[in-house]
Amino acid sequence: MQKFYKRDIDKRVSKVLKGFPVIFITGPRQSGKTTYIKHRFKNYEYFNLESFSDFEYISSDPEHFFKEHSENIIIDEVQRMPELLSYIQVHVDEQQKMGSIILSGSQNLLISEKISQSLAGRVAHLTLLPFSLNELKNGKIIEKKSWNQILKGFYPALYSRQIPIDEFYNSYLTTFVERDIRLIKNIGDLTQFKKFMILLAGRVGQIVNISSLADDTGISPNTAESWLSVLEASYVIFRLTPYFKNTNKRLIRSPKIFFYDTGLLCFLLGIDSAKELDAHFARGNIFENLIIADTRKDKEIFSISSQLYFYRDSRHKEIDLVIDLGGEFLLIEIKSASKFSQSFLKNIVEIQEKEFKNASSIIVYNGSRKLKLQKANVVPWDKLGDFAWNNS
Repeated sequence: MQKFYKRDIDKRVSKVLKGFPVIFITGPRQSGKTTYIKHRFKNYEYFNLESFSDFEYISSDPEHFFKEHSENIIIDEVQRMPELLSYIQVHVDEQQKMGSIILSGSQNLLISEKISQSLAGRVAHLTLLPFSLNELKNGKIIEKKSWNQILKGFYPALYSRQIPIDEFYNSYLTTFVERDIRLIKNIGDLTQFKKFMILLAGRVGQIVNISSLADDTGISPNTAESWLSVLEASYVIFRLTPYFKNTNKRLIRSPKIFFYDTGLLCFLLGIDSAKELDAHFARGNIFENLIIADTRKDKEIFSISSQLYFYRDSRHKEIDLVIDLGGEFLLIEIKSASKFSQSFLKNIVEIQEKEFKNASSIIVYNGSRKLKLQKANVVPWDKLGDFAWNNS
């Protein structure tokens, strides 16, 4: 039997069950959605629209289906039958029972907008991403060294089943590109799309120049932007925009690109050992990806009201991560070194004094000791989540 690890999103699920008749759980392929909903809703009847028999049964007569199964049902991979949503709307309006239908699906781009339109006011949207560092710690399955954790990544199957890392990511990438992408967008040259992903991985943590990325891939800038949107909607990447007091500048200036999963990032870069990763020219940016992606997961899991940015001034001095908690700021500088140095404080202290006078500051590094300094707190790579949200 596949081992189940507790997911932190469960508290949010318990809350929304009391106020919405439909719960929609989305997220990337292999993030553990089916395992979670089957475990969380053990008394619900499960239907999977990727199953031919389930698809035929429901699609042949949706009205009859909902009469036979009036409550406590799970419909997985709902994006396969978007026309079902209008029947769900009528059904839940008649039943008026909270938490009676659980929907799940992988491709946010295909289904979320249709669900929002058809089930407005009736559905709670939740996103289940790959494991966070906190979930790995609670499950006692976190790697002791950051490079090993980065290389392995965060997809649940790597922890519940005995799968070689390279085999998992090769299968993941093949399935994602050859199957999922075709469902989302008509991309003619899938080999070119894979090249695009590899080139994007090589730019991780950098301000992305769309024209340059397009030229290197051999596509137009409009196509590059479209493919970025596909990868965002599929929860492969996310954009981190620069912070400006002027909101319009945030929308105009170029973002940085990060991957939700560091294991997939390393696979795309051809990194297959912790030793190779430690010596890699992009090790700093990859380590930065680990911390920023985990912060992004925590924000989603705990529904934290905040905005994430990076900051760069006119002299190109940067703060890796700026968390805006409704006017209160938390500045985070990320360092891949395993030993603390006073030089880590230089940028963050200078920028804090000039631009974010009342902000709190944290240095995240690749070591194991927590330090409380006058100008900033120093936090190990696997401890930021608790510290940031509880002390900001």
